[in-house]
Amino acid sequence: MTSAFKSTALAICTAALCLSASVTRAQAHHHAHPQGPAKTPAQRTVLPFDEKTWEHALQHGPRPAAYLFTTSYCSTCPAAFAVLHKAVQQRKDKPELNAVMMDVVGPQALRHAAHFKGMTHMYAFDGFEPAIRQAVDPAWPNVTPYVVLVDAKGQTQRVIGPPAPIMLKRWLSPA
Repeated sequence: MTSAFKSTALAICTAALCLSASVTRAQAHHHAHPQGPAKTPAQRTVLPFDEKTWEHALQHGPRPAAYLFTTSYCSTCPAAFAVLHKAVQQRKDKPELNAVMMDVVGPQALRHAAHFKGMTHMYAFDGFEPAIRQAVDPAWPNVTPYVVLVDAKGQTQRVIGPPAPIMLKRWLSPA
């Protein structure tokens, strides 16, 4: 390695450390003096969604619940989520409205949380995407928005795009 290369590498590492430290200080300052309304856990946290998550959600998850599978580039997903949100807005027992981001994780996934008003939880694929999709639905053609409605009895309805009113009614019917 040349001395110029070493100097440049050292300068880059130093700059990265300084940037990391300033971000950490900014985050600590932000948490010490929050401004505006408190964020909900769904807006701050992205939960992992792997090959076993779906089976667990169906067996042990809340009912009724909705899962919207989305990508960062899905232009129609926010509108499909809005249909779900509108369907549950007047209900006393608010079913969970979950978004599952397929192509980005962490802070990148959280940027999309603003698109999903009323979201309960944000998940992100954690693992081999085709295997996760296979676990959710072997017939899923990898098109988004992909919505799965789990009713009070644990029965599922699946649709590409926003659910039709008849599906929403069946989903929200008492057990």
